[in-house]
Amino acid sequence: MLPLKGLSVFDFSTLLPGPLASLILAEAGADVVKIERPSSGDEMRTYHPRVGENSANFVMLNRGKRSLCADLKQPEVVERVRALLERADVLIEQFRPGVMDRLGLGFEAIHAINPRLVYCSISGWGQTGPKASVAGHDLNYLAETGILGLSAGADGAPVLPPVLAADIAGGAFPAVMNIMFALRERDRTGKGTRLDISMADNLFTFHYWSIGSGTSGGGWPKPGAELVTGGSPRYHVYKTADSRYLAAAPVEERFWQRFCQIIGLPQELRDPEVDKKAAIAEVQRRIAERTAAYWCDVFAGQDVCCSIVTTLEEAMDDPHVIARGLFDHRVKSGSVALPALPVPVAPVFRSVAEVRAAPGLGDSNQELLGTI
Repeated sequence: MLPLKGLSVFDFSTLLPGPLASLILAEAGADVVKIERPSSGDEMRTYHPRVGENSANFVMLNRGKRSLCADLKQPEVVERVRALLERADVLIEQFRPGVMDRLGLGFEAIHAINPRLVYCSISGWGQTGPKASVAGHDLNYLAETGILGLSAGADGAPVLPPVLAADIAGGAFPAVMNIMFALRERDRTGKGTRLDISMADNLFTFHYWSIGSGTSGGGWPKPGAELVTGGSPRYHVYKTADSRYLAAAPVEERFWQRFCQIIGLPQELRDPEVDKKAAIAEVQRRIAERTAAYWCDVFAGQDVCCSIVTTLEEAMDDPHVIARGLFDHRVKSGSVALPALPVPVAPVFRSVAEVRAAPGLGDSNQELLGTI
């Protein structure tokens, strides 16, 4: 039996953070009902590329859920949804603060009819504070928490990140973590709770080293000047002769000395107190003399923490990834099946069903509303 079998989750969220959180719960066995707008549903359904009637994005994030269409601006519909929530275990919502209250579905209103409910609110800035109602997206949260400012490119401008770190690592993952904490607390007390998940708040965890440096007197970090921002030859990306890139991270001394020996770096540039810019330049010159394939062969089995930068397509075809079965699960939309999104759920706790479907819009209306 999956660990969350029998857990009832109602997800009022759209796009990425909340849907990913409820996907993780669904993969661990929870019954997830996705509340959607009539006619259009989750905006993510309209994105491209298309997979049948839905977008690939929507399909990836909503495997194994059910869909309930509900016009929450209609009081009689809200009452029917409230009736369903009387026996729910978890509610996830992602509106701006105050919206659920105005709909009659806020924490206090639902807690009164279901005191065991775990009520999880995910937002950009949290439920309180001067920015609570300010609109934002992933890039804004990265910009205003200092992360984007440390990601400078060669021209000194911040580099646009290709991953939605705030939505996933600041929103979805902390939401699941705290939902599980709250359920464990409910086992002890019999009572649910309100969770305030702020994506911006949770991004500061990524600053563990930079906060430590700045507040301890070590100096506030600068882009391109620190160990993990490009200021060290031991943690850098170097271009190869065939215009590919080597990600080199021989940080520890034993790795660094072996790396230097392999590429033939002069002894005077190996000292950690040496001019780092000069060392970076010389490492770059030597790496640029050979192709990526050459360096891949040379570093193989040498324990020096070096990797060739791959494309996503290459990464998914990696024999290690295939051996791990990372993409063995499938998600179906109509007659099309795609690799299911890998989620951080240990295989022993994850649904064993290899193929599960993403829900059609309102596919569970009759089943769910007919029970009221």
